[in-house]
Amino acid sequence: MAYAIRISLSERQLYLLQDGKTIKNYPVGVGKFETPTPLTTTSIATKKPNPGGPFGTMWLGLAIPHYGIHGTNNPSSIGGYVSHGCIRMYNQDVLGLATLLPIGTPVFISA
Repeated sequence: MAYAIRISLSERQLYLLQDGKTIKNYPVGVGKFETPTPLTTTSIATKKPNPGGPFGTMWLGLAIPHYGIHGTNNPSSIGGYVSHGCIRMYNQDVLGLATLLPIGTPVFISA
């Protein structure tokens, strides 16, 4: 089972793919106009539970320094253009992803 993540910034959705097929999608918050989420292909490089501060219950660090997929202490921000470039998820959603996805999982971010 090969997993991947596709993030649509315009839809503000994260899609979990398994063997190339979407098996689940999640609402997300993405970067603001002034601090946009980069359009890129990258991968999950680190996992850190309970990172503290505004990052909720889990940090999935991308292979781009200072960017990640993480929980939030402000659930009302999900669905908006709200972050400094990171992808925000509900805490329970990012915890579920963290249990499934290994380090190295590909992440595709598109407009």
